[in-house]
Amino acid sequence: MWQAHTIIHNGVAMPFNDARIHPLALGVAFGVAVFEGLRAYRHPVTGGFSVFRLDEHLARLQQGMKVMRFDNPPSTETLRAAVLEVIRLNAPDEDAYLRVQVQIESMGMMATTGPVGWIAAALPRERSKKFASGLAACVSSWTRIADNAMPPRIKASANYHASRLATLQAKADGYDSALLLTARGKLSEAAAACLFLVRDGVLVTPGRTSDILESVTRATVLTLANELGIPVEEREVDRTELYVADEVFLCGTGQELVAVTSVDRLPVGDGKPGPMTQRLQAAYEAVVRGTTDAHPEWRAIVT
Repeated sequence: MWQAHTIIHNGVAMPFNDARIHPLALGVAFGVAVFEGLRAYRHPVTGGFSVFRLDEHLARLQQGMKVMRFDNPPSTETLRAAVLEVIRLNAPDEDAYLRVQVQIESMGMMATTGPVGWIAAALPRERSKKFASGLAACVSSWTRIADNAMPPRIKASANYHASRLATLQAKADGYDSALLLTARGKLSEAAAACLFLVRDGVLVTPGRTSDILESVTRATVLTLANELGIPVEEREVDRTELYVADEVFLCGTGQELVAVTSVDRLPVGDGKPGPMTQRLQAAYEAVVRGTTDAHPEWRAIVT
């Protein structure tokens, strides 16, 4: 597997292991940072790379910096150029996971809003080992963070502390993944991915007001489902709907699309990845790699 050797920090390309900020900078001390995780996919025939939905990820990042009230944040154009450049500099020979992160790089008080720094990195990341067989998930005893406390539609680094706690507990209890409920007891999402389930031929997903991250991958799945003629409902979802669903799957940049084959040790459907999940996996794989002519606007070509 290829290894990352170069990172871009505040516009300067440097050896990957040389990137530094002070350990008491607010980005470290209080987790005052926002980020995006993206993927660059390698075309199976040409060998060329494209970044999937780069513009949509950077638009969400700008929203995050606005809500976090960052002073003089980097422009979308600057970050876009850096993402494409960091792929060229690292010259991966397989798919790359990308991280764009913006943080407060100075020490200061809780409400300090600058100076702001940023990085663009390319990293190797293997597909989930459970991609083909499916995940065993549990409904976590931890509650999903709420919009009026730590708004989950902002992809802030500090938000992931809650997801980490849920994941650690799930792993300790013998599960692959944790599913979280809102404070109202309704289904929200997984610890680091959005969630879909299939009931009676309908694709169901918690709505935007269910304390979810407004996921780029989720939006992609909704579009693909519509184009495939699959009926979709965005609504509040009860916990027990997981137990009676025909299929369940997670989606996200890191997870891609991966089936959940059991919840709380109850099988989902027949305990195997279902036909709708597999159909959407295939459509997603084609569109991210560019083996279909559909949605070329979603693929930023690395030249």
